[in-house]
Amino acid sequence: MAARQEATTQEATTQDVTTQEVTAWRPAVPGVVEVFHAHFTGYAYPMHVHEAWTLLIVDDGAVRYDLDRHEHGTPHDTVSLLPPHVPHNGSAATPDGFRKRVLYLDTRHLPGELIGAAVDAPDLRDPLLRRRVGQVHAALARPGEELEAESRLTLVGERLRAHLRPPTPVRPPRRDPALARRLRDLLDARVAEGVTLEEAARVLQAHPAHLVRAFSGAYGIAPHQYLTSRRVDRARRLLLDGMPPGETAAATGFYDQAHLTRHFRRLVGVTPGRYRGGGR
Repeated sequence: MAARQEATTQEATTQDVTTQEVTAWRPAVPGVVEVFHAHFTGYAYPMHVHEAWTLLIVDDGAVRYDLDRHEHGTPHDTVSLLPPHVPHNGSAATPDGFRKRVLYLDTRHLPGELIGAAVDAPDLRDPLLRRRVGQVHAALARPGEELEAESRLTLVGERLRAHLRPPTPVRPPRRDPALARRLRDLLDARVAEGVTLEEAARVLQAHPAHLVRAFSGAYGIAPHQYLTSRRVDRARRLLLDGMPPGETAAATGFYDQAHLTRHFRRLVGVTPGRYRGGGR
């Protein structure tokens, strides 16, 4: 993951105070051009365009904006999707400004053919979609959780496409135990080095969303959860062999010792150091 760029500025004028708190980074997740978290008060975006899709949620306050000469708004329970190359602006709709989280996505999740539909209906009232977008951001904020972020983003893209395309008959998820078993074999063979969902989809010749659903349906656990469990199991053996936690983290595919500790404590109930020392 690229280093995060953080900035906080406060500019006083005779009329108001403008506060800008920004965190931005480019994660190692296919399809994500940029992650942008910001808190603005007293600031308004002029008309501008983006090359990527803008997937926006507001955590505090509200934003009003113009898109294609129509006014829209983003209360906290809304997911807003602004299409590429379409001019828009933005400003706070509340006196205290707004706090937002944004994903800029390329066309692998949302093809250009959906731009027209997004212009017509950019604000989506969908609690499940809102929750899933928040889960993507939570995973992206934790180094080492790229497979989780990629898996969750795949389901977000699927739901966005369902909103933007004409309604089709709802079909129950298709079970595919053979595909699920092949993905499990791939994860078992790549415990330490890992595998991206995009690579797994290419190797197994399946759509990423279908991969996630087939695996979860067959085993009752998401692919990223399965891989983490395998890594923790391998870490347990290495710790009992006397390997220090920092070396164990590197040997089992965790981002760093803190990443190992977080998952180890969640799955085992103690930290790696206490586990290695017999619980003392």
